[in-house]
Amino acid sequence: MNLGAHMSIAGSVDLALSRARETGCNAVQIFVTSPNRWSFRKFSREEVKSFREKSRSFRKEFLVAHSSYLVNLASPDRYLFSRSMRSLIDQLKRTTRLGIEYFVIHPGSHRGQGVQMGIERIASALTEIISAIGKKAPMILLETTAGQGNSIGSRFEEISEIIARCRFPEKLGACFDTCHVFAAGYDIRTEKTFEDTLRRFDRTIGLSKLLVFHLNDSLKGLGERIDRHTHIGKGKIGPTCFKLLVNDERFKDRPMILETPKGPDNKYDLMNLKILRSLRKPRFRTGG
Repeated sequence: MNLGAHMSIAGSVDLALSRARETGCNAVQIFVTSPNRWSFRKFSREEVKSFREKSRSFRKEFLVAHSSYLVNLASPDRYLFSRSMRSLIDQLKRTTRLGIEYFVIHPGSHRGQGVQMGIERIASALTEIISAIGKKAPMILLETTAGQGNSIGSRFEEISEIIARCRFPEKLGACFDTCHVFAAGYDIRTEKTFEDTLRRFDRTIGLSKLLVFHLNDSLKGLGERIDRHTHIGKGKIGPTCFKLLVNDERFKDRPMILETPKGPDNKYDLMNLKILRSLRKPRFRTGG
């Protein structure tokens, strides 16, 4: 089925897929560089070949890459903005080389210059980046954010406007992070509020643009705008939201990826995957 987790590429990028299979994942997300460093080593020809070979055992739309945390396309600082642009282009090229079609990014932080300025800067940057890479560029998915500090993307309208302002809206989509959406003030704890939130997303961005889910419970409460992930059903969101998601036939072909605390040997991924599978109704259980 469509459940998985973020996996480390330590040692060799293809080992992430081995770790995913050992943990029972059918969907995988990876960083293609260090998440907290500007510099990174090149992938060898052998590890790229091995990654592509191992990726054949996964559905291609269930493989996802995530940008480094340093990238900020909304930054008013010229040096940081330029460095973010170069880094993101490099990361997207690495993603393309691996054959991954979805690339998740945090929209960025306007650093006090205002949301509208940030939106315009992000949209312009994405237009330039996609132009530089061309038709082979992966789909870039704007992740919903918790709204901490000056971050952009905590309101569905902000993501929608970025997509509309980019010259290549067909190359942009969205990643729905349950913890972030909840922290931003969208209630998803009950069947009614869950459906209300998805209807609002559909009216604003469109469910056809929702291509990846991050499944994370939240340590913090509704609307507190603090990004703190915790284990499924153990936080302020609770199990109902996740039960609704894993049984929603609209999303059976969308990867649902854990970003919860890992533990030794991915111990907690195993625990959270078991919980998610236990929430599935019988008709979803065939094949995992």
